[in-house]
Amino acid sequence: MKIFITGGTGFVGRGLIQSLTESGHEVTVLTRSLRNFGSHSPRIFLVEGDPTQKGVWQRYVREHRAVINLAGASIFSRWTEQKKQALRESRVLTTRNLVESLEGGMVKSFFSASAIGYYGFHEDEELTESSPPGTDFLARLAADWEKEALKAGELGVRVVLPRFGIVLGEGGGALGQMVPIFRKYLGGPLGGGRQWFSWIHRSDLARAFLFLLNRAEISGPVNFTAPNPVRNRDLAAVLGRVLNRPSWLPAPGFMLRLVLGEFGSVLLKGQKVIPQKLLQGGFDFLHSGIEEALAEILGK
Repeated sequence: MKIFITGGTGFVGRGLIQSLTESGHEVTVLTRSLRNFGSHSPRIFLVEGDPTQKGVWQRYVREHRAVINLAGASIFSRWTEQKKQALRESRVLTTRNLVESLEGGMVKSFFSASAIGYYGFHEDEELTESSPPGTDFLARLAADWEKEALKAGELGVRVVLPRFGIVLGEGGGALGQMVPIFRKYLGGPLGGGRQWFSWIHRSDLARAFLFLLNRAEISGPVNFTAPNPVRNRDLAAVLGRVLNRPSWLPAPGFMLRLVLGEFGSVLLKGQKVIPQKLLQGGFDFLHSGIEEALAEILGK
C-alpha cells in the first residue's frame, strides 16, 4: 500500500516508517528539507514542503491509499501565547491542508493523530473513546484538531483519530528526558505521584497503525495506550529498579508550575485511559506491563 506521512521525521514517525516499510508498504514522507532527511530505504520517497502552507506537495497526497498525519509542534515546553499559537497552527493548519488535498484522489483512510489530552484532567475515572472532552487548553486544542480531520469524512474517506498516550521507546520521547535525570540519581515522582500515566510502547503504537490499516470497520477516535496505565509514583519506582537507581526524590509540584507554567499542570495531573476499541477489535499488545516494557527498551 502507498502511504503518505506528515511528521515522519519525529520520534514517533521514525519508528512507524520503519515498521511500515518492513511490512512491505511504500511510504512518501513530507519533509521541510530533503537534504536533512538522510539515507533511507528504497521504499521511502521524499516530498519537500511545509504542511502548514498550501503548496505543490498537496498534489502528491491524493495518489496514495492512506494518509497518516503526525505533524505538530512539541508540547514539552513552557506555554507562552506565542507557543500556544504555534501548537495550534502546526496541528490545525496541517490537517486542514491535508483534508483539502484528499478530494478527487485515491485515499481511502485518513489517520490524523490526536492525544489523550482530549479528555482533560481526571483522577481515578477510567476513560474510553466515548468519554467527553475536557475544557483546558490541551483538550480544546485536541478537539479542534480532530474536528478538522473529521471533515475528510464528507469526502467519503474513513477517518481514524489515534489518541496517543505517552509514547515510550529508545532514542527520544518521554524517556529521553527522564532517563538522564534518573542516571544522575535525581529521579522520582512528579508532585505527589498519584496522577495516572497512560503510556504505550513505540513498537505497539506502530503495530496498532498496521492493524487498523486492514480494519476498515474501525473509525473515529481510537486510544493508543497500553491496557495497564500506572500511577506516576509507580512509574518512577519501576524506572529506578530497571536503571538500578534511587527513585524517591520527588519534583515538587510548585517548582514544576513555576518553571513550566500551565504545562506543569499537564505533568501533575493525568488521565487513566483504556484502549477499548483496540481491545474489542482483537489487537494483541506485545507490551502491556510497564516493567517489562521499560526493561525491553532500556535493555537496548
